[in-house]
Amino acid sequence: MSPRSYPAAPIPAVGAVVVHDGAVLMVRRGQAPSQGVWAVPGGRVELGETLAEATEREVREETGVEVRAGEPVWSFDSVIRDADGRIAWHYVIVDLLADYVAGEPLARDDALEARWVRPEDLSGLLVSKPTLELLGRIGFLPSLHSST
Repeated sequence: MSPRSYPAAPIPAVGAVVVHDGAVLMVRRGQAPSQGVWAVPGGRVELGETLAEATEREVREETGVEVRAGEPVWSFDSVIRDADGRIAWHYVIVDLLADYVAGEPLARDDALEARWVRPEDLSGLLVSKPTLELLGRIGFLPSLHSST
């Protein structure tokens, strides 16, 4: 069991939206609760960190890529309950735009894979629904809400 499972309070986290040369930086998660799923890099905000500092650190730790964090573009809750209805995971996630500075993606820390992904490559990957919604929101993909 992860030390972050069954938390006493929501865990603040960040995600980094890094678009460079027509591709977005993505990682395949190596740990629960989204193990094996592709998403933008990110993770927990540490005590004393700003959202921007956490974003830059998490991208560097997961991918080796250096970024400069910008403005928040989206926030959402990720609440996952177990079979008994208890809250197994609760993250409050703020996604920030980030400018590419340097480096090539290499899976590190808790990422199984890290790479630049073009829009046409997403259909072959297991991507989280919030990530697809986020990429639609920033104009990287056609909005998932456009058909409703």
